[in-house]
Amino acid sequence: MENVATDLDQPTRQRVVRSILVNGPSTAAALGERLDLTPAAVRRHLEHLLEEGAVEARDPRQIGSRGRGRPAKVFALTEHGRDGFDQQYDDLANEALRFLAETAGPDAVKAFAERRASFIEERFPIVAAAHPEATPAEVLALVFTAEGYAASVRELPVVGEQLCQQHCPVSHVAHEFPQLCEAETAAISRVLGTHVQRLATIAHGDGVCTTCIPNKSNKKEQVTS
Repeated sequence: MENVATDLDQPTRQRVVRSILVNGPSTAAALGERLDLTPAAVRRHLEHLLEEGAVEARDPRQIGSRGRGRPAKVFALTEHGRDGFDQQYDDLANEALRFLAETAGPDAVKAFAERRASFIEERFPIVAAAHPEATPAEVLALVFTAEGYAASVRELPVVGEQLCQQHCPVSHVAHEFPQLCEAETAAISRVLGTHVQRLATIAHGDGVCTTCIPNKSNKKEQVTS
């Protein structure tokens, strides 16, 4: 009976995992609200995911002064938890890029990374025209999400915006070949016409890829000051 219950729970458990993938590290309360699950159901699914190593519990990042009481834990995907999303060909991709590096040199790997990242510059004007109400950062999020990155935009007070990618379909490969991340960052900078900075990457063990996009007004103030 226990195995039957586990099989029946699997679709809901996958919804929990995908919700964390798309929205980033989440509290049990946030998951329950998004998925219309009771607190008991959320706890049951999270306990199972913790046991199998698909998620891990973390202390939330502290922003501002801490209020009374202990803040709720947030649950984030582990590397094992990400394995079920578009990464079944990682070994083959790594072998292919190693062969390319050995036979044609590092410039060939860089050229491959740039060609792969070309979707950013190709899709950006098309998506921007289809969504005139979106900011450039929001257009980028739509472009990346369509490519499987589960991207979103977060406001950074005073600084600008932050492009957040909750999932990276090439993170395991990019861990060995950072040229993939570098080419994406360069393409983002070109379409926005401003310098951007990668603050974190899933490929290097962070929970999310983040790219800081400064306000152009701030950039002008820095130049004139």
